[in-house]
Amino acid sequence: MPMPQYSRSQVLAVWAAASMPMALMAWVVVPLIATTEGDSVSWAKWLIGGLTLGLVWQGLLVAILVWVERGNLRWRTLKDALWLHAPTHPHTGRKGGMLWLVCLPLIAGLWLSGALPEPSHSPWRNFGTFLQSDAGRTFFAGNWAWFGVVAVMLMFNTVLGEELLFRGLLLPRMNRAFGRADWLINGALFAVYHLHTPWVIPAAVLDAFWLAGPAKYYRSAWIGIAVHSTASVVLLGMLLSLVWVPRGLSP
Repeated sequence: MPMPQYSRSQVLAVWAAASMPMALMAWVVVPLIATTEGDSVSWAKWLIGGLTLGLVWQGLLVAILVWVERGNLRWRTLKDALWLHAPTHPHTGRKGGMLWLVCLPLIAGLWLSGALPEPSHSPWRNFGTFLQSDAGRTFFAGNWAWFGVVAVMLMFNTVLGEELLFRGLLLPRMNRAFGRADWLINGALFAVYHLHTPWVIPAAVLDAFWLAGPAKYYRSAWIGIAVHSTASVVLLGMLLSLVWVPRGLSP
């Protein structure tokens, strides 16, 4: 079936349904709960748990909207509805194969933008800073349960949540409302979506070029998923080195 198109108000409604729960969790719910304990471990646990719930909700939101639109969630339906096809060259029609190599420079661009200086913010809200702290290393040493929670969070962050919603659901449905600028608007919405971590918004604006633009050009959400997931793989590797405590060694 032809790809249905959203109006501008529908695009903004989906954006709000994804971003507002994350922002409320980070800036309202977690501070109310975590301050009762008042330490970095408490903040980390509640933030990880709260944001994981927000990301899982995004995956459910995508499933609900596709169900309403298509009437089922069969894999064939999901592939067409969410651009879950191998990248396709727009001029030659060639699919997959060497086209996947386009991910390499995009990954480099994503990591370069991620290395840009960030506005100052509380270290208690920065997961990477927490992992490098004594409290973080002690907390995660041998802690496979919380490793699993973080793994779920990262899976929904770059595969089943953010990317599936922004590049799989929204981007293919934004052309009627925004024309040729649809991918730029998609990237801008994705940047501003990070109200729960606003210090990343300036660098995230560039993600339109590493994630939204290539996904639009090759008609494949897998491009954004593959590129964005590299950060999750590296983070999981860092976390695994903390969790995997050799027997006989103390944390």
